[in-house]
Amino acid sequence: MTKILVVDDEADLEVLVKQKFRKKIREQEYQFVFASNGRHALEQLKDHADVAVVLSDINMPEMDGLTLLGRLSENHSLLKSVIISAYGDMENIRSAMNKGAFDFITKPVDFRDLEVTLEKTIRQVKQIRETMRAIKENNILKMYVDETVLNFMGTREFETTLMSSETVEAAVVFIDICSFTAISENESPDTVVELLNNYFDLMVKEIIAHGGFIDKFIGDAIMAVFKGEYQLDRAVDACLAVRNKISSLPMVSNHVKFEPNVSIGINYGEMVIGNIGSSSLKRLDYTVIGDAVNLAQRLQGAASPGQILISEEAYHRIKEYFKCREIGEIALKNKQNPINTYEVVE
Repeated sequence: MTKILVVDDEADLEVLVKQKFRKKIREQEYQFVFASNGRHALEQLKDHADVAVVLSDINMPEMDGLTLLGRLSENHSLLKSVIISAYGDMENIRSAMNKGAFDFITKPVDFRDLEVTLEKTIRQVKQIRETMRAIKENNILKMYVDETVLNFMGTREFETTLMSSETVEAAVVFIDICSFTAISENESPDTVVELLNNYFDLMVKEIIAHGGFIDKFIGDAIMAVFKGEYQLDRAVDACLAVRNKISSLPMVSNHVKFEPNVSIGINYGEMVIGNIGSSSLKRLDYTVIGDAVNLAQRLQGAASPGQILISEEAYHRIKEYFKCREIGEIALKNKQNPINTYEVVE
């Protein structure tokens, strides 16, 4: 049984959760514990040390969700937290991710999306806990490893830096704001940051609306990942929506001839997902890597403003649902042979 802590000051959510997950509750797959705010949540965790996942709102009395995230990362490092909030703006999403949130869902809650997110989060928690248990119970290791090392392995520091990974099939998207350098060279820093955040905010909302999640922000570009059913279709839908909304935005100013536009690369396939980075610096990034990811980035680099490029393999998977145009073979960096590419038109 997986125990899940739901933190929200709205009593209606407790009722909805019990209704929507009544089958899993009845079959003892899930057990839900409820708290009305962050302070109450910390009290519940004292009585329910086996909680695996925390679902938390942001705006709550006494202790808000972002403050709770910070406390959880300090004292409950093996938990995974998912933010559920009506505040789906870029500032709140980035703050939540920076404080350790595993995922972000906006209200009103799509319970099918919530169920998929819960399953994904629970798998991650189980994998980490199984690894920790195997290490702690390994008697052979205890015979040959120095006691100082074993004591360190039982600390929160070790648990926090534990790196785990898995192979998944997903669609990955790279979206770049074309020629944004023109703004950074001609506008004030405050204007540049405000514009970039506004563009990102618009793009993130479309990505999340189509069931994707933000992997990272890279300068003036976004990397997003779509997992689960119809992953490639949802990725293409999101990118079409992003392109249309960005291209419809007005020119920045009279003295800077910049009309917002994006170039996009999409690909899908098997990729490795895990904590990548430097454990010595304590800087790890939960991200996806692999050839499928690299190809998506190369396709974005080859795309013109307003263009969405995909591989031939991806084209054959979506051609019945989207209008595409063959571009032809393109030589891409680190690819021995040219790649036949297609443009998603509509």
